[in-house]
Amino acid sequence: MMELVLATRNKDKIREIKNILRGLPVKLFSVQDYPGTPEVEEDGKTLQENAIKKAATIARFTGKWALADDTGLEVAALDGAPGVYAARFAGPDCRYIDNNRKILRLMVGLPRSRRRAQFKCVIALADPKGKTKTVLGIINGYIGLEMKGKHGFGYDPVFVVPEYNKTFAQLGLKTKNKISHRALALEKMKKVLTLLACKKAAAIVASKG
Repeated sequence: MMELVLATRNKDKIREIKNILRGLPVKLFSVQDYPGTPEVEEDGKTLQENAIKKAATIARFTGKWALADDTGLEVAALDGAPGVYAARFAGPDCRYIDNNRKILRLMVGLPRSRRRAQFKCVIALADPKGKTKTVLGIINGYIGLEMKGKHGFGYDPVFVVPEYNKTFAQLGLKTKNKISHRALALEKMKKVLTLLACKKAAAIVASKG
């Protein structure tokens, strides 16, 4: 079975990724399973740069394949902000609720037509030598007038999915993990992981033959 390290310390992301990848012939680990794993500074100018940096760094350190994601929220009325800085929009060490309050404050009085937003997620897969493959998932929606719902994390309470007229936080994880930006990206990555796992299995069989 292929072994894969999730290059994140975010427990919410780990839980979500594990749920979406469930059923693959892949054994999942996280950086917590590898003491001394370096902190990776997310200083890239794009989601892709950050995702690649995280995956490649952890793959080299652990000697195993690694998977990382970087996610951004782009709001049209805010000229694409918070974008790549989504996790720290309200400042260093801010909480999810701080980010949500700031984005709602900046958009007070704007009609729905000017509250358009999109979530982007880049997933990077790296081998122990640092060679990477990336995929992209995007979902369009809009920023609600207030926080709604108790599920999920991050901007889930303010990001409304038009097809459901509910926020991610109202939809719950089961539905979110089928339609979200991260789910769409991971569905693409599933195909890559399945192919790699099959190749590894075939190589093992051939070596024993």
